[in-house]
Amino acid sequence: MRGLAWFVVLSAIGGVVWYIARMRRQWAERQEEAEARMVSMIAEVRPAAAPPLSATPVSAQPVHVPEERLLLDAAGKAGEAGEPALAIQLYAKLLSRFPRTAFASQARAAVEEQKKRLKR
Repeated sequence: MRGLAWFVVLSAIGGVVWYIARMRRQWAERQEEAEARMVSMIAEVRPAAAPPLSATPVSAQPVHVPEERLLLDAAGKAGEAGEPALAIQLYAKLLSRFPRTAFASQARAAVEEQKKRLKR
């Protein structure tokens, strides 16, 4: 009878240890899955890496980046709203970030116009 009691106690302890090990293994698997989801989400959100700079001729027309257009539009809106200093800053940011943009001549002309408004 005493041997049966010890067997039951040891079996219960073994069962608890097995259950804890199983839960820990499942928790580790869930953590790995969560990390994989996070990595894939970050990869989707992260902007694509800029292509390496190559020796392209200056006369080649670059592709319009949406940020170029947004800066140009924001600067135009600031100028229309009577904020020539802000408009000049936005045009300068556009020209400094994208010196070979197709909007460069338009931005330079707008800067000259905004400078005239600023002097008034």
